Amino acid sequence: MKQIIPFLIFILVLNSCSSEIKRASFETISVTETYDAAITATYSKAEGKDKLSKTINSNVDNALVETLSTAESKNDLKTILKEFNKEYLDFKKDFSEESEPVWELDIETELVYQSEAIITIAISTYEFKGGAHGNDQIKFLNLDAKTGHVLNLDDFIENNDEFKALAKSHFTKTVQLKDSAVNMEDVFFGKPFQLPENIGYSDDGLVLLYNVYEVASYDQDYIEFVIPFEELGSYLKME
Repeated sequence: MKQIIPFLIFILVLNSCSSEIKRASFETISVTETYDAAITATYSKAEGKDKLSKTINSNVDNALVETLSTAESKNDLKTILKEFNKEYLDFKKDFSEESEPVWELDIETELVYQSEAIITIAISTYEFKGGAHGNDQIKFLNLDAKTGHVLNLDDFIENNDEFKALAKSHFTKTVQLKDSAVNMEDVFFGKPFQLPENIGYSDDGLVLLYNVYEVASYDQDYIEFVIPFEELGSYLKME
């Protein structure tokens, strides 16, 4: 019996190691095609051909496409880039006498957080089709690190009303409303405080980011702040 027990322990350890879920590894991909418009695309891609990597990459591709206004239908990223370039060439053909600057499309992603439970990827896009200014925005994509599936706020936050109150206090400090004559309703287009569309993980805590179109009365490009993990103990389902 004494000889069998060490063997059984070895088998149990071996099985536990083989059943561990391998963390996704990422590489950076850059689009190398040459276009007439100023187009750049650098994005994170999960390595390998396993189910987890395929699911992650599919969701990253979908999120990239959703952030872009080019193309009425949803397509893959390379098709979107080609359609943007074609739209620019058609514009130049129809308005050959116009002295508009070259159109721009810049896409960049960054892996900002990865744990055994959560992956957060920040997606930054900038589109310029002439005029006074371009359109830029940032999107946080939160993924389940074990499945690659997209996580919604309810998947990792509980006690939503209390969390919203905590976020409001940080927002107030960030925009310095305490000593301002501006009401919260003036910032949120007549509504009370609203959580941003983009909430993602970082090494320091949860990042809350408002793109320009989400808030009014402020000239800064983005409103962004971090709620430290030590303040989030009773609100986080995953970390």
